[in-house]
Formats: sequence, structure tokens, C-alpha cells
Amino acid sequence: MTATSVHPKSPARVSPARVRIRVNRLVLYTALVVITGLFLGPFGWLVLTGLKAPAELAAAPVRWLPTHFEWHNFVDAYRAVDFLGYARNSLIIATIYATLVTLSSAWVGFGFARLTAPGKKVLFGILIGSMMLPQMITLLPTYLIFAKFGMVDTYWPWVLWGLSSAPYLVFLFRQFFAGLPRELEEAAIVDGCGYGAIFWRIFLPQSWPVLSASFVIAFTWTWGDYIAPQLLLSTDHSTLAVAVMTTYVSAAGTPNTNLQAAASVMYVVPILLIFLVAQRGFVAGMSTSGLK
Repeated sequence: MTATSVHPKSPARVSPARVRIRVNRLVLYTALVVITGLFLGPFGWLVLTGLKAPAELAAAPVRWLPTHFEWHNFVDAYRAVDFLGYARNSLIIATIYATLVTLSSAWVGFGFARLTAPGKKVLFGILIGSMMLPQMITLLPTYLIFAKFGMVDTYWPWVLWGLSSAPYLVFLFRQFFAGLPRELEEAAIVDGCGYGAIFWRIFLPQSWPVLSASFVIAFTWTWGDYIAPQLLLSTDHSTLAVAVMTTYVSAAGTPNTNLQAAASVMYVVPILLIFLVAQRGFVAGMSTSGLK
């Protein structure tokens, strides 16, 4: 009886193509981590600043981490001003503007995408070209108009801005509606629907990704706006952005940087929560609106 020799199983060879895929994936993930760190770095520094004592902010060399985490800075920043009152004003203004500008931009985008009229391409080019105008050029004439009609220190400016639509959002809706099948529109016309019914019953319900993206973008614009509320609203009706930038001042007239940083963190949190809730629709809207 002869003994049978047993050879150890040789390890499976990895193909060069698979190695390249793994290396490329590692490089991609490393780049994403680095880019994410660059974007989160300022916010992390803001949080650390809000947890420092005033003496640590003036220390040289710079102290990256606080010696003791001053969590009471957030409580002091909340109590130093009418935080909830300013936040309520910001929420009302941002919600009014975001809702109205989303609907009005959707309606205008639908018209540019599905209707035919002489000079439509020229008008669309003028609309897109208006995005090149800086806000400061139109803000002063707009203020004079609102002051003439007694709309200063009211919510009416944001209502009218919302009803006038936004060029960038119109472009998003126009691109999305242009990619929908023509058969949907033709079938609705055969059933007796006008273009108003086609928009509200067929096109708008299918555009939830762009609606979500538009609402988040418009809400962020208004929530973070400093110039317009500072110009059009009184101190009592001002927004949280203005309050964070102007009210955290010591008796000597110097800014309380640690309290201002703590208030800024609390000011950013609602935007982060809205984006986390609507991120699926936001990403889908930004991706599908560019496809024909």
C-alpha cells in the first residue's frame, strides 16, 4: 500500500484587473475622505470655538482644542437674545419664500418646456442671463419700491420675491419637464385637460425630486440671507442670521466670539436637519433635472 502525498492547496491568484479595481477604489475613497474633511473642517472649528473660554480664543499660539469644554456657552448664547423669536421669524420668511418660489418656478419652467410661443428661446436666454446680475445691483431699487408702497418691515417682500420665481430654479424645472414623455401630455389633451390641469394633475406630482431640491435650495438661500433682512426688517422682526452677526457684543463693544460661534452652530442645525430629511429627493432632483 503506497502512501499518497498531500500537497497544500495553493492560494488563488488575484487577476491584475481586480487589483487595479481595488487600488482605484482605495484612491477614490481616500480622496473622498480628504474632501469631506476639508468641507467639515470649518464647521468643526466653529464647534470648537463655541466650546472655548474667551481667554483661549486670544491665546498665542493657537489652541486647537479647549482645555475645558464650556458647554454653558450654548445656553448663554440662547439666553442672551430672543433666540426662539428670531428663529421663528427666519422660519416664517424662509418657508413663505421657499414654498412660493418653488411653485412659481415650476409653473414657469413648465411653460418653457412644454408650450410653444414666438420668442420663447430669447426669453429663456434673458432669464438665464439674469443669473449673472449680482444681488447688490437690484437690492437698492427693490428697497425703494418696497418703501414706496409701505412694505418695509413686513413679509410682503418675500411673498413678491417668491411669486416672481427664481431663474436657477426655473432652469431646473424646465430641464426636468422637457424630459417627460410627450405621450403624457397628448393623452391628457385627448381626455379634455387644459394645460393648467396637465401641470397640476400630471407633471407636478411626478416632479417631487425637483420640488424637494428646489425647496431645500430656496429655504437655504433665505435662511442664510443677511443683507435683505437687515435692510427691510426692524430689529424686533429681524431674522436669526442678523441676530447672530450683530447682537453678541460685550459691554466694551467687542464681539463675544465664543457665544457667537455657539449661536452659529445652533443656527446651522435646522438646515442640516432639513437636508438630511430631504437628501434623497435633493440628490435625485439635482441629477435628473440635467437629463433630457
